[in-house]
Amino acid sequence: MYALINHALKQYKVNFSEPLDISIPLYADGSGARAYHAPPFKATPVVAGDFTGLVGAGSPVNFLNVQLNPHGNGTHTECVGHITAQGQTINQCLKNFFFIAELISIYPVKTEDGDEVIFPEQVIKALQHQKTEAVIIRTLPNDILKLKKNYSEKNPPYFHHDAAEFFVKNNVKHLLVDVPSVDREDDGGRLLFHKTFWGYPKNLREDATITEMIFVPSSIQDGTYLLNLQIASFEIDASPSKPVIYKIQEKH
Repeated sequence: MYALINHALKQYKVNFSEPLDISIPLYADGSGARAYHAPPFKATPVVAGDFTGLVGAGSPVNFLNVQLNPHGNGTHTECVGHITAQGQTINQCLKNFFFIAELISIYPVKTEDGDEVIFPEQVIKALQHQKTEAVIIRTLPNDILKLKKNYSEKNPPYFHHDAAEFFVKNNVKHLLVDVPSVDREDDGGRLLFHKTFWGYPKNLREDATITEMIFVPSSIQDGTYLLNLQIASFEIDASPSKPVIYKIQEKH
């Protein structure tokens, strides 16, 4: 199914029958990607008296409890409430769900202390002066192990906080990355990228989001896409999410 969308004085043609899912699944056996020592995702049947909520155990339906930590289990989208005491929630902050997005791929730079860091000049070069409301960043090399990796105490790649200044200056409202956090795993609680991106504490960008732990298959080329950013209606700072992108063609 094709549709036409208008954005920034341009008209695009979108094929909605060819979605490209860039989220990481959560597996009931707990084998999915996780970070920050979060317990594994679990899905277990409700047990009440003689009732066990599994069709395989004789129940007419599967009736499962789930346990997850939005920040630590798989793909998630977070809002400024992640770092404030005001209680902003992702369900309050994310009110639009379709955005024009640029997908770029970047090799983190290994620093003298052994960290792998993405610097602002790399982002600027990869974007090639494109103006966009959402940026999707795939780190290289790309590996399907990202789908099941436990990142805890592995000091995975992260972003230099000056890159956040670039995003704010260029009005990028939605950032999607395939690492567990835009900040260093253990930075002593400074959270410089998060704070800069969300304008904390004086110029809060309550309509801006960060989505972490995505996975962009290598078969998807860098370029411009229509992003559909889907969340659960959680009234907390973050939600498991399902970002889906669509190829677009500019109409002349």
